[in-house]
Amino acid sequence: MYRGDSDELQAARTQLVSYSARLLADGLAIGSAGNMSVRAGDLVAITPSGIPYNGMRPEDVCVIALDGTELDSSETPSSETPMHLAIYAETKAAAVVHTHSPEVIALSASRPELPAIHYAITGLGGPVRVAPYVRFGSDQLAAAAVAALDGRSAVILRNHGAVTYGRDLAEAYNRALLLEWLARTYRMALSYGEPATLSAAELDEVTAEARRRRYGERRGGSRTGQHLGGSRIGQHGGGSRTGQHGGGPR
Repeated sequence: MYRGDSDELQAARTQLVSYSARLLADGLAIGSAGNMSVRAGDLVAITPSGIPYNGMRPEDVCVIALDGTELDSSETPSSETPMHLAIYAETKAAAVVHTHSPEVIALSASRPELPAIHYAITGLGGPVRVAPYVRFGSDQLAAAAVAALDGRSAVILRNHGAVTYGRDLAEAYNRALLLEWLARTYRMALSYGEPATLSAAELDEVTAEARRRRYGERRGGSRTGQHLGGSRIGQHGGGSRTGQHGGGPR
């Protein structure tokens, strides 16, 4: 039975408002572009379409079922709802963040993937693929994003933006920050010529060593969640089970 006043949903709505405001401050979107969501059991709290981030309230955040049925939506759910739901259906994601960050968009228009310019990319599962261009809000875009996410926790959408996911909203958001940093670093490296990138074997070595050292964990076993740009090396949300306006629609 749906309970809109559950502590879990209320916490998700509050968190989404807080992190949405950060999209602008961190340069990951402009205007009201981008969107994010949190899964709470069989429900999804997702940001509304067309509401400026600086005016968004927790009660504006929409609650929908995993099949897209609106359960508590005073506003219109994000136009990218199909993509969020497809990612929840095909991965172990507990939160999804979609950005319109400039470095990632610039790369998407000129490269088929973001290569391993730095070993921190292991926190995203490896080199990040660029999914082919498909119109925003479409089921085809959702399918393209899911396909490119196979074995990754991030995907770049050509001429559009990026999507990251994680075991919670903090991890999904930190991965979006990491992705933008990696794209910027790669662009800077290109200004000096063709950059050297890390091989799959070198990335595997990083992952193995990080696990051996229990990198990012305090003694006693708790995770800090703050390392290598906020992503845990070799931990990318479990991987895929299959192996607006003011800057863009929301």
